[in-house]
Amino acid sequence: MTKADIVNEISKNTGIEKVTVQKTVEAFMDTVKDSLVDGNNVYLRGFGSFIVKQRAEKTARNISKNTTIIIPAHNIPAFKPAKTFVNQVKEEVK
Repeated sequence: MTKADIVNEISKNTGIEKVTVQKTVEAFMDTVKDSLVDGNNVYLRGFGSFIVKQRAEKTARNISKNTTIIIPAHNIPAFKPAKTFVNQVKEEVK
C-alpha cells in the first residue's frame, strides 16, 4: 500500500477531501521524522512505536580490497509494533 492508497482509503472512509487528508498524512509523517531527528521516540498505543536505535561502532571488511574499515556508532530509525498489532497480523496469517 502506498501513501496515495492510504490517502484514498482515509478519504473514502471519512468523507474528508483527499487534499486535506494528504496534508494531514504528510504533517503526521513530518512530525514523526522531526521527533526522531530530535532523539524523541513516538508512541502510538495499540499500533506501535517509532524509536531511535543506537548502533555501536563496528569493524567491517572490504573483501575486494582486503582491508578493514571502522563503521562509527550511529542512530537509525526503527518501528516496533504493539503486541495487539502483532497478534492481529498473526491471526490473519493462520
